Amino acid sequence: MAANNRRMSGKKGAQVGSGGKRRRGLEGKGPTPPAEMRKGHAKQRAAATKARRAQGRTPQRRGGGKSASELVVGRNPVVEALREGVPASTLYVQQFIDNDERVREALQLAAERGGINLMEAPRPELDRMTNGLNHQGLVLQVPPYEYAHPEDLTEAAYDEGEDPLIVALDGVTDPRNLGAVVRSVSAFGGHGVVVPERRSAGMTAGAWKTSAGTAARTPVARATNLTRALEAYKKAGITVVGLAADGEVELGDLAALDGPVVIVVGSEGKGLSRLVGETCDFRVRIPMPGGAESLNAGVAAGIVLYEAARRRS
Repeated sequence: MAANNRRMSGKKGAQVGSGGKRRRGLEGKGPTPPAEMRKGHAKQRAAATKARRAQGRTPQRRGGGKSASELVVGRNPVVEALREGVPASTLYVQQFIDNDERVREALQLAAERGGINLMEAPRPELDRMTNGLNHQGLVLQVPPYEYAHPEDLTEAAYDEGEDPLIVALDGVTDPRNLGAVVRSVSAFGGHGVVVPERRSAGMTAGAWKTSAGTAARTPVARATNLTRALEAYKKAGITVVGLAADGEVELGDLAALDGPVVIVVGSEGKGLSRLVGETCDFRVRIPMPGGAESLNAGVAAGIVLYEAARRRS
């Protein structure tokens, strides 16, 4: 008997089973959860934002940095900038200046707006400030523009319970085109404009003037790298649409405009850069029966924004 016990003690004990894990692994995972519960989905982000608002918390704005301050030089440019509501911190007036109609209007506009410092300066000082430009005795200082962060634009859209409608500019260097795009975004209910940090127009006094005051309520975000910013939008469930004369999809056939979308507009001459074009989910063309080869950025963006607003209404 002892021998048997010794033989039995050398054997392995009972084998541990899987505990049903193999069987459970073969079972299905159930129905697909609703969009509000799927991580990264646009509706899930909107629901999370609503929850934050209900708890009294606001999303943290990251910001996209500031531009350098700018000087508007000359009597006519200064008066036009003040008329168009371009932000200004200081109006410099030359000592013993000839007090003509434009000077009087500039002083009146600055006083009516309030918050603009009036400084009298000798001509040599104005010459030094403007590097010898023909300032005609009037110089207006425009404060640095505070850019948003690309994520701020989507957060603002979800705050309003809306699908983001954003325009990104690729290689657009004319500030007037940027101002025109800002104006169109504002007119058609968009949530902002994204520009790259380098080789791109910024929010200068010229862009402010072309925007006709809409830049005060339509944010412009600055991205260190536009391609990475577009990839981040895609990961957040937003469709990226690039405008191209040889695009595979015609504007009228693009269903993505109904939902969250970023519209990418390239320069009139070169169009979209290679990397940005490859990042886009769709490359879309605008039909032009008149035979024009291309449209400038402001016009092209306005056409697509109108189509998006029409479908969303």
